Amino acid sequence: MSTPVFKRNGFWFTVALLICLVSAIGAATVQTDRGAVDIKDMQWETASGRMMNALLFRPDTATVDNPAPAVVVSHGWWNNREMQDANYTELARRGYVVVSIDMYGHGNSDPLPSEEIAVNGTGMYDAVNLVADLPYVDTESIGVEGHSNGARAANFSIGIDNTMETPLIAAAFLVDNEAFYTDAANDNAYFNYYGSRDVGLVADQYDEFFFRSYSAEGEALTPPRDFATTPNAQSFLHFGADPTTVDDTRVPGEYYTENVDGTDAVRVLYTPNEIHPWSTISKTTVGSMLEFFETALPAPDPIAPDQQVWQTKEFFNALGLVGFGIFLVTFAKVLMRTPFFASLRSNPAPKATALDKAGHAWFWGGLVFLSIVSAWSYVWLSNVESLSGTVFNAAPSFWPQGAVFFIALWAAINGVVALALVTLIYLVRVRKTGTSLKDLGILPGWVNTGKTILLGIATVAAAFTLVFAVDYFFKTDFRYWVLAVKWFPVDKIGYALYVIPLFLVYFIGNSIAVNAFSRFTLLGREWVNTAVLALFNAMGPLVLVIWQYSTFFTTGYLTDQLGGIFSIWLFPTLVLLPVAAVISRKLYRETNNPYIGGLIMALVVALISASNTLVTTF
Repeated sequence: MSTPVFKRNGFWFTVALLICLVSAIGAATVQTDRGAVDIKDMQWETASGRMMNALLFRPDTATVDNPAPAVVVSHGWWNNREMQDANYTELARRGYVVVSIDMYGHGNSDPLPSEEIAVNGTGMYDAVNLVADLPYVDTESIGVEGHSNGARAANFSIGIDNTMETPLIAAAFLVDNEAFYTDAANDNAYFNYYGSRDVGLVADQYDEFFFRSYSAEGEALTPPRDFATTPNAQSFLHFGADPTTVDDTRVPGEYYTENVDGTDAVRVLYTPNEIHPWSTISKTTVGSMLEFFETALPAPDPIAPDQQVWQTKEFFNALGLVGFGIFLVTFAKVLMRTPFFASLRSNPAPKATALDKAGHAWFWGGLVFLSIVSAWSYVWLSNVESLSGTVFNAAPSFWPQGAVFFIALWAAINGVVALALVTLIYLVRVRKTGTSLKDLGILPGWVNTGKTILLGIATVAAAFTLVFAVDYFFKTDFRYWVLAVKWFPVDKIGYALYVIPLFLVYFIGNSIAVNAFSRFTLLGREWVNTAVLALFNAMGPLVLVIWQYSTFFTTGYLTDQLGGIFSIWLFPTLVLLPVAAVISRKLYRETNNPYIGGLIMALVVALISASNTLVTTF
């Protein structure tokens, strides 16, 4: 055992733990408002007969003698309760009681049969009923807020509330999903679906899904950035009036009041210059939400809407992602210093050297080829109609998580292509140099193969044990925007098993390509080579994202070849794919074994994916 190497690994292992601890403490301090807000992780069987999971935020100012207004908040499709962290952090510190739900089929709540996907507002109204029973909540001041499908859930919940003898919902803030403008039961006439409730609507100018107007033939007539001028927007701001009968044109950002059934009701429209998923992490939209609820359900502890602290929590959560990545590498290395796993590092990779001219041609040509395949295969798969029923959980399928299956299938296709390319390179070029597959680490032997599997499983299990501990003690996790490493119930391991084989094909194939066949020095440094490989790992997705949004921002419309949800699903890959190259390289250098890094990344990505999406049953 090399004492300096062991000390270095021990040092970075300790650093990883400290980073994760600082992340947890910092994020918890912000979201509890330095201890002034109590947080409970709730799970209960609702009147719908299903288990629902939610976070309850109770400010210390909310008491039986001084009941507070409350807001039920909800994430969108393929997400979970923590995606509302900016909203629940800011609302709770202003004195609101907040419940952030995992809608049925999402997060830690029960899976949902496809035919009951909207049951009780996908669970939101069940949460409203729970909130109304809390003794420290003012039952006349209950609001709902949701992003995307969470706004749809709010709309459904209001429909249920309309049938109640004593309605519970006093205000609704709808983010990035259409309001209800017309009455299907009355020849689609414009109507006031929301009655005397106060309602705010956020319509992003670059929303990938909503806020377009269409011709009778289904052709888009106006892009989202022109939504405020459409009949739907004007009817909404005129409290359901037919827009052809009104005399004025109402504008975004203005609060409009009208007496409805003896109550002064409010309507307001916001049109931020944002894309659909950015609203969950936007100071502008969070500020609009706070301004709305201050108007509709005044805060017990008013703070100016632009005075926001959730960004600090987001920083600490993102810091935890860094610590999590360092932990994966250093814990694996520490395990390899134990007698059982020591044989895995008995034959470290040889020192990287420069390539000749022909080698550079193969290297750069291979990178460009694989990037083209990555982008092309993604667009092609997104247009395969026979997959849509599975991908969107719209038809019976072997795969319970359609979105994860889509990404895993795309990954596997690219893994097969990468393996085919390196096979060609080996047969045409590498074998002629006298280098064997064993020399490259591709044939580590049966004993070391078994130890590789055990090491990968042990490392990932330890990393997620750390995640579970952070959740248990601090009610936080490691995340930034759409990339989240969170705790999950045991059933998510089962869902991950469906896609682990597909992810293994990609990440092991990628690790072999990156390390066994593409490791050398560039500009005299190996780290330059690693950086180039990390960049090109994500080059295909990066080109697609740039193509999609440059087109969208320029024309107001998405590209014809790539649907909006498919470009959104690419955002996490822009981080995960470069990280995969770095992690696999660090472990390969010490072991000459490309399978360790590939296995670890496949398991991690499968678990991240399975715990952050929708589950439906048929």
